Amino acid sequence: MARRLRVLLDGTPLLGPRTGIGRYTASLSEALASLSDVDTRAVAFTLRGWRRLRTVLPHGVRARGMPVAARLLRAAWLRSEFPPVEAFAGLTDVVHGTNFVLPGAVRAAKVLTIHDLAFLDAPEELAPSDRQLPSLVRRGAALADVICTPTAAVADSVAERLDVDRDKIQVTPLGVDAGWFTGRPPTGEKRQQLGLPDKYLLFAGAPGPRKGLDWLLRAHEAAPDLPPLVFAGPGRFPLTDRTVHVGYLSDVDLQRVVAGASALVLPSRDEGFGLPVLEAMACDVPVVCTDVPTLREVSGGLARLVPYGEVDALAEALREAAAQPPAASASATRRAHAASFTWRRCAETTLAAYRRALES
Repeated sequence: MARRLRVLLDGTPLLGPRTGIGRYTASLSEALASLSDVDTRAVAFTLRGWRRLRTVLPHGVRARGMPVAARLLRAAWLRSEFPPVEAFAGLTDVVHGTNFVLPGAVRAAKVLTIHDLAFLDAPEELAPSDRQLPSLVRRGAALADVICTPTAAVADSVAERLDVDRDKIQVTPLGVDAGWFTGRPPTGEKRQQLGLPDKYLLFAGAPGPRKGLDWLLRAHEAAPDLPPLVFAGPGRFPLTDRTVHVGYLSDVDLQRVVAGASALVLPSRDEGFGLPVLEAMACDVPVVCTDVPTLREVSGGLARLVPYGEVDALAEALREAAAQPPAASASATRRAHAASFTWRRCAETTLAAYRRALES
């Protein structure tokens, strides 16, 4: 019997409230663990939270490593492959940097996921702890045997802007959890608990300069006939007398809040994938999003696309989506499109990237 492929993932995104990359890492690791020919392990690059990794890993994924300071590791990996990840996490066939940064490695094949290139477009928006990210990603992209991206649009940008061979990049689309297809609107009790209005537009995710929330607020304020706007996610959101912030929600509560929305809006100026678009479609909720390459690709022609920054166009698209009567054909098409994105497919395309990395 052939030996199972040993894969070591950067599990650091699993610690703390999970937004996009945390959910990607959790779902990918769980799907990889379900494959019979993969031995999936994870390591956390942090001094304080590394012990908690064991409590948040999916079944079948083992924690490895010891406490190490991410800041010191990043500074070292900017210059060389030392210290190699094998020194504190054990031997592995493949090391996978799931969150932009490729760990140093001596013998392991190297795979790096680059989710988007927002850090190049607006480096001034990076947190102080991420100031070295552009240099780290450029170095990682050069050293990686294979680069994974969530969409072909990001793959094309990575090849052009980081000067790597397009053939070195594997597109590994994200998946939609099965629970989204059975999502039901929140009960009256849950609406009251969360402070939800009867009818609302929804933004789901974390705030940030590239998320286009200022543009969304201007469009919402310019159209007083629109339903209230609800923000679901961690962090601070810009609030008015017609907006509500329900905070960070459990997966089940988030599915209910999305399912109860008149429309989901994702007004980002840039996205790597835009998972909320597909999750809303799985709940049979209309979607309004920015007309950028990634969201065009992921939405598959089933969302209302608006040029970034056009206030009147966004207000009108929201008005049309909120007023859209349910249609069986549109519902079936949206759900079928969302169902074509699975975490099993993500795991299998990622496994193909691992095998390519070993061959190279």
